[in-house]
Amino acid sequence: MATTGNSNLLSFDTGTHDFSGACVVLVKTEWNARIIDALEKGCVKVLEQYGVKKIIPVTVPGAVEIPFAVKAYYEGSLFNRADAFITLGCVIRGDTPHFDYVCQSVTQGVTQLNLSLHVPVIFGVLTVENEQQANERLGGKHGHKGEEAALTALKMIALNKKLR
Repeated sequence: MATTGNSNLLSFDTGTHDFSGACVVLVKTEWNARIIDALEKGCVKVLEQYGVKKIIPVTVPGAVEIPFAVKAYYEGSLFNRADAFITLGCVIRGDTPHFDYVCQSVTQGVTQLNLSLHVPVIFGVLTVENEQQANERLGGKHGHKGEEAALTALKMIALNKKLR
């Protein structure tokens, strides 16, 4: 089970990092708005805590549209170039195989973007069985996945700068 208890994700004390000039684009879905709003709030809180001043939200109808929006923003922005993208969504299992297709599609899309873009694309899409599991990932026993996505983005921005 992926929990913050078996990870060093929450520790970010290696070196000095200045994120004041960073631009992070949050690509979020309209589905399960209450959950997405809580994920976004956690993301923004952590990004601002580390000095990120440019946080740009982009809203798409559903999770399948996330990769398109990331790619379109990346290719089309002359100003506010993204240093990282964070994808936020919540797919809750229903009675049909639709859940599996949506999860597979968004996962493969984000993975492909990570391999083809020059900036990181963070997977902050919850794929859960029910709303209770989603709530447990909004500050419950499984941590806050929005905050974790923001920390991951910051670490990847720092790594990307170091490697380039």
